[in-house]
Amino acid sequence: MVLSENGVQPREFPTNRGGLCQKGWTSDQLLTTPSRLTSPLLHGKPVTWGTALDFVVDRIERIQRNYGRDGVAVFGGGGLTNEKAYALGKFARVVLRTSQIDYNGRFCMSSAAAAGNRAFGVDRGLPFPVMDLDDADMVLLVGANPAETMPPFMQHLRSGLIVVDPRRTATAEQATLHLQPALGTDLALALGILHAVVADGHLDQDYVKARTTGFDEMWRIVAAWWPERAERVTGIAATDQRAVARMLANARNAYVLTARGTEQHANGTNAVNAWINLALALGLPGRKGSGFGCLTGQGNGQGGREHGQKADQLPGYRKIDDPDARAYVAGVWGVDPQSIPGPGRSAYELLDSLGQPHGPRGLLVFGSNPVVSAPRAAHVTDRLKALDLLVVADFVPSETAQLADVVLPVTQWAEEEGTLTNLEGRVLHRRLALRPPPGVWTDLEVLHGLADRLGVDKGFPVSAEEVFDELALASAGGIADYSGVSYSRLRAGEALYWPVPEAGHPGTPRMFLDSFAFPDGRARFVAVEHTGPAERPDAEFPLWATTGRVLAHYQSGAQTRLVPDLLDATPESFVEVHPDTAGRAGVADGELATVSSRRGAVRARVKCVSSLRPDVVFLPFHFPGVNKVTNPALDPTSRMPEFKVCAVRLDPWEDS
Repeated sequence: MVLSENGVQPREFPTNRGGLCQKGWTSDQLLTTPSRLTSPLLHGKPVTWGTALDFVVDRIERIQRNYGRDGVAVFGGGGLTNEKAYALGKFARVVLRTSQIDYNGRFCMSSAAAAGNRAFGVDRGLPFPVMDLDDADMVLLVGANPAETMPPFMQHLRSGLIVVDPRRTATAEQATLHLQPALGTDLALALGILHAVVADGHLDQDYVKARTTGFDEMWRIVAAWWPERAERVTGIAATDQRAVARMLANARNAYVLTARGTEQHANGTNAVNAWINLALALGLPGRKGSGFGCLTGQGNGQGGREHGQKADQLPGYRKIDDPDARAYVAGVWGVDPQSIPGPGRSAYELLDSLGQPHGPRGLLVFGSNPVVSAPRAAHVTDRLKALDLLVVADFVPSETAQLADVVLPVTQWAEEEGTLTNLEGRVLHRRLALRPPPGVWTDLEVLHGLADRLGVDKGFPVSAEEVFDELALASAGGIADYSGVSYSRLRAGEALYWPVPEAGHPGTPRMFLDSFAFPDGRARFVAVEHTGPAERPDAEFPLWATTGRVLAHYQSGAQTRLVPDLLDATPESFVEVHPDTAGRAGVADGELATVSSRRGAVRARVKCVSSLRPDVVFLPFHFPGVNKVTNPALDPTSRMPEFKVCAVRLDPWEDS
């Protein structure tokens, strides 16, 4: 899109084809919000930048003297540009020399990433351009509602569409077939459909033999999951499961796409691998015109997880415990490889440890609002309050910023240059459109100022292009290789999809056409079993709750709740309930209710929806309090919390 004196205007581009969602059309309103932060705050009072940074540095040095390097932690965000994500990871490991860094993308794409790495040897959300979907005859969309979360994407879903979602969403309304499984049973549904693929003669045996490994081990589990068994677990008719297998197999071009609905579970990685297994059995990945992919959740959800914000990662998607990776990146940074810390805690585990014995005593937050976005949010808020130092860099007073000792006002989207990597692995250049207000710094300037005061006077430039050049070098030879990408190529309009391993390389729009990213070139079937949610309903908490997005808001809502048009569209938290369920709970449409779990409670206005499963309630997560009820049970591989399912009770709201 383009920002002009007339506001935001759509720009013709292959991914969105000139389309914008409601949030895009109104994004210029955020630039002039009365809530904008324009001065550093120390204990809630305006101070100079020098005073604020000196205070932060003094506290960091004091904490690390008393508690060691890991006494200070860093929490980043998937909305940061590639340059900021890279600089933040470098700052943590070179300046602070702490292992305690992770980011809110752990709550978003981590299960998809882990599953992709297990099956394909690489994690790129869509290993093909979005435009390839235009020619699909059939798309299976699991746990996604793009009609509300990214409406321009719907332009690419032109033909057959199968939607798996426990809610009758706006996307499901457009589907050829809508399956509404019981919450937490996506994996069982995938097993049932895969059984039908094999049993009904749809297995692509030539593809499986030539391009994959692990089928026999996988089949030993799937063989016991005939569709009738899966029906008893999921509630999806065996005939519908067989119909899905047939529709995908008969399609000339078919795709399987997953998103947060199937990923944000304590078994989310295995669930995604189950859907990948289905795609592999049909011979879809690595074939032009077909494939498997995951839809990204944040503005830089792909790039944000490639350059060092993750607890176990170095730039280029390198593993931090790989000696060769450590040696290479240390050479770029000009430090001893032994000085780079090892893996740290994952996002929720990091937040849970704050202020605890052996946990960090200080936290720097960039581009995130964990008071609203983390599971078991009341507990996370208590942990943040227990810190000796909380620093938040933001451009609005988010709920997390309101708890901070120091708030640093930083630029937003139109006020800085940088790059983002979209859901298809294409690197995008975002130009500076207008100067920030006086008193506002870029995140790169903040990191430079802190690094300089902490004794590292080189290696943290404030120019985004300089940072990107170093990022490109640091990524060279890694899985996510940007070494052939440059600002000059991006400014010239080149469409560069990583990997781009050298300056003359055209990029890689379609991955896996010749081989997958394992030494033998084969994709892996992964043997996975259905286990179900981490907690179950009982007499006290008889309903399932799930969370998700709505059209008008984004992420924690800290930004979109400040845009009048968006707040008018969805002004408060609500809970979708089946009318029969509402009646049994003693609440009615439009009334306030309390949704309670074993961890906490939230007030929400009842919205009766007859298409919802009677055993399910739905809450949008853009409002404070919603994540008080969600379950922090973690996926053992990705460390993703189980946002998408927990046991709750619905009661009339009692105003005390």
